[in-house]
Amino acid sequence: MSPSQIIVLATPVFFVLIAIELAVGFKRQRNTYRLADAVSSISLGMLSQTSAVFTRLLRIGIYTALFEHVALWRNDAFWTSLPGWLLALVFYDFCYYWLHRMGHESAVLWAAHAVHHQSQDYNLSTALRQTSSGALLGWVFYVPMALAGVPPLVFGVVALIDLLYQFWVHTEQVGRLGWFDRWFCSPSNHRVHHAVNDAYLDKNYGGILILWDRMFGTFKDEDAQEKCVYGTRGLLNSWDPLWANAQVYAGLAHDSWHARSWLDKLKVWIQPPGWRPADVAELFPKPAFSMAQMQLYHPPMSRTVQWFALVQFALLLTGVAAFLWQADAAPLAHNAIWFAVLLTVQWSLGAVMQGRIGMLMALMLQSAALATATSALGLTAWHWLFKPLTMVIAIILVATSAYSTSARGTPGSNTPWILLMAALSGSLAGDVFLMFPGLFIPGLVSFLVAHLFYVALFKSGQTWFPHRGALAATLGIGVAMYAFLWTGGLPPALRAPVAAYVLVIALMAAQAIGRATVLRDAASLCVAIGAGFFMLSDSLLATNRFVTPLPMAQVWVLATYYAAQALIVAGMLRGTARAEPSSAAPLTPQTDLARSPSAA
Repeated sequence: MSPSQIIVLATPVFFVLIAIELAVGFKRQRNTYRLADAVSSISLGMLSQTSAVFTRLLRIGIYTALFEHVALWRNDAFWTSLPGWLLALVFYDFCYYWLHRMGHESAVLWAAHAVHHQSQDYNLSTALRQTSSGALLGWVFYVPMALAGVPPLVFGVVALIDLLYQFWVHTEQVGRLGWFDRWFCSPSNHRVHHAVNDAYLDKNYGGILILWDRMFGTFKDEDAQEKCVYGTRGLLNSWDPLWANAQVYAGLAHDSWHARSWLDKLKVWIQPPGWRPADVAELFPKPAFSMAQMQLYHPPMSRTVQWFALVQFALLLTGVAAFLWQADAAPLAHNAIWFAVLLTVQWSLGAVMQGRIGMLMALMLQSAALATATSALGLTAWHWLFKPLTMVIAIILVATSAYSTSARGTPGSNTPWILLMAALSGSLAGDVFLMFPGLFIPGLVSFLVAHLFYVALFKSGQTWFPHRGALAATLGIGVAMYAFLWTGGLPPALRAPVAAYVLVIALMAAQAIGRATVLRDAASLCVAIGAGFFMLSDSLLATNRFVTPLPMAQVWVLATYYAAQALIVAGMLRGTARAEPSSAAPLTPQTDLARSPSAA
């Protein structure tokens, strides 16, 4: 049984314990859970486990190679005896202490570990909040175990034991435990570790044994007079799982790029977190950390969004469990495709909870991901469901936005809504036609009509092709692409229709780019990028069909196609400030599983 499967089997236990903690908190009137934060933390734990499928070589493969070739002492019989297992567990915990400590003392290691500390709540869901990039450098700290000849199987088992042990210490519902606190990592000791208070900062690194902290001077007892405040000093303020993993790396990359000294460019990554070159600090000053400025990140969610989040979370959990259960036996390409689907669901769920997108946009993105995956993996029946469903959801999204605008009496023409829905309807028809053999021409005509509606949409309120350079560039790309298709084997019967299609999509992209140069806002830029993705998608489709088969063609064609549709829809809705109600600021504050900011 693989470690991933063991995690799947342990998951129900995690949730039973979370339910118990939640019930105890309500009974004591000391609830420590908020719905969005808990969902975000567990989602990051899921991402850590699914991404680990692709980093297993770093975690186990390198260790195994070192064990096989450079181990200084080989005695498997000892390491698989009871004393050997216990020694290996203590050895692992010692190595973990130094990895954990350096994760707070070196910026590049903190960039990975910070994910675990970003939650401003402290409960059992926080324990599941894990990094997806820790394996990139973390394996280095366990090299001594390989040199000592600890077999990979023993290493893997004690690593899992050490990890599972640390789950229960993430709670505020368990108080001091007397003698246990003096020897072992306990809830009291680990609360100190997660706190940002000056007195508690960078203390108590032990995984199972707190003895290491007492030995190496990093122990701090919890003070009943100073309540722990949780989070990081560089607040995340987001439910985005991608940004949660990238936030610190992005800050380090920014400072390294702008540092004038080559030595400083390197030191940014290896110095303690928060260190900045003097020239960078002067150019991009940051305010000093202040406990008084620590605000609880708690964007409100309507009751509808809360239920949406719960249902989505349950479906996501099911999908992750299914993925992990079969991942070790599945081809790498299949794992990559399903991982992308799960990541799309995770990102869109976080975006809905944060109020960045609405529920219908999230469903559109998720359906698009499933349409792409089912096509690439040959799941025809499911593909026939999700491919048209994606555009149906997009049409409903636009229609809902138009109705909402009309109901509010917002002034403005209905023409953009009509043109956008017409373009999406043409795309829907093209999608359906292309699913049937022999209907390529009707599909081509449908998309041609859809692009004509897009041209008219982007023309609304603008002059024709306001940026002549963009027009020349897109026409030039279109001519080059058509020449490539002609010489590559484009059938004579399709040369005229394809020429018309190439011309129209080049004009559509030129109009979108020109519109963006006039409006100069994020929404129009979003639309222009979407038009560019349309050109890319159609180029990939034509190349695969008429010139040469592309590897994983359906993934690239459909992914870029749906990216184009989503960007255009999102940009047009944002540009007119006519989003559906659920994508705007929710009307009612979150009440379930919520607590006041003062409880932080």
